[in-house]
Amino acid sequence: QVQLVESGGGLVQAGGSLRLSCAASGRTFGTYAMGWFRHVPGKEREFVAAISRSGGKTDYVDSVKGRFTISRDNAKNTVYLQMNSLKPEDTAVYYCAAERGGLFIHRGASVYDYWGQGTQVTVST
Repeated sequence: QVQLVESGGGLVQAGGSLRLSCAASGRTFGTYAMGWFRHVPGKEREFVAAISRSGGKTDYVDSVKGRFTISRDNAKNTVYLQMNSLKPEDTAVYYCAAERGGLFIHRGASVYDYWGQGTQVTVST
C-alpha cells in the first residue's frame, strides 16, 4: 500500500494562487496515474485533474481549465496542483489519489486505489 500526504493548502483571497503538493511513499510512484479531487461537506467528491504516469497526458474538469495545472516529478515522488486565479467556489478539501494500473487517467473516484487525507483550501472574497 501507498501513503499520500498533501500539503500547501491555506487561506487566500480571490484571484490569488496556491500550489498543492502530494508526496507519495514507496518505490513505484512512476507506475501510478495520479489525480486531484476536491470535496465540500454535504456534496459528492469532485474530480479536478489527473495526470498519466509519465506526465504526458493531463485532464481537467471544465471549471478549472486555464487556471489549474497538474504536474509531477517522479524523481521526487510528488505530484503538484498549481492553482491560479482562485475563486470562492474553489474552496474545498483537496485530495490526492493514485491509481496503480497507470495505463489510463480517470475522472471517477472509484477507480483510484490510494488516497491522501486532504488539505484545506479556502478562498475568500
